[in-house]
Amino acid sequence: MDAYGSFAMVYDLFMDNVDYDGWSDYLRKLLRRYGVEDGLILELGCGTGSMTERLAEAGFDMIGVDCSGEMLEIAQEKKCESGLDILYLEQDMREFELYGTVRAVVSVCDSLNYILEDEELVKVFRLVNNYLDPGGIFLFDLNTIDKYRKIGDTTIAENREEGSFIWDNYYDEDEDINEYQLTIFLREGDGDLYRKYEEVHYQRGYELERIKELLKEAGLEFLDAFEAFTEHAPDGASERIYIAAREQGKNLQNRSD
Repeated sequence: MDAYGSFAMVYDLFMDNVDYDGWSDYLRKLLRRYGVEDGLILELGCGTGSMTERLAEAGFDMIGVDCSGEMLEIAQEKKCESGLDILYLEQDMREFELYGTVRAVVSVCDSLNYILEDEELVKVFRLVNNYLDPGGIFLFDLNTIDKYRKIGDTTIAENREEGSFIWDNYYDEDEDINEYQLTIFLREGDGDLYRKYEEVHYQRGYELERIKELLKEAGLEFLDAFEAFTEHAPDGASERIYIAAREQGKNLQNRSD
């Protein structure tokens, strides 16, 4: 699951076209829909903290968990600049630990697509259930299988003065695994020298019905699924969906894992 090592250095640079403000507004709207307007929230796969910061600015008490130390270093730098009170933890979401429960758990930007096996995703869901307050809410997004099929085998490239990247994408329909190879060139100092970095990322597409089954297995109650950035049900053309689930009691099986 290791990802976003070298790319962490240019992640925000190449994500500057993302409307994080609008994304944060949508996430808060969904939280309000389920009665969460304040309190402690955990973000799984928080990356460089772009969403974590916005939720903290909106008044939530935030914890951010990510397995990439490089991404968290950038998140900590942002925290120092903003002065926001955010706790960042370098942990694998399949094994994360908190000191207590939280009112809600959120995960955005297809972080859960990086979990490639059903058994591993159930581990995440069980931990979420264990660390939610009674009746707490879990909101997360997923890239859909349809999106991966549309992307297919393709190459994306972008060049900036500070750096550039080449994204070679491959999709395995038999395994529902999307692989993308990142080649990154970062400028060294003020000269004309660029250093090359390479990474390989894997994501898995999940059918919604399978996600419902895994949530139930983990002890969570499925509530709703939405086409991303709407409050409408997803359809066969949806490329990103949001899923809402609720804590509905702990059990020994959850705690043993």
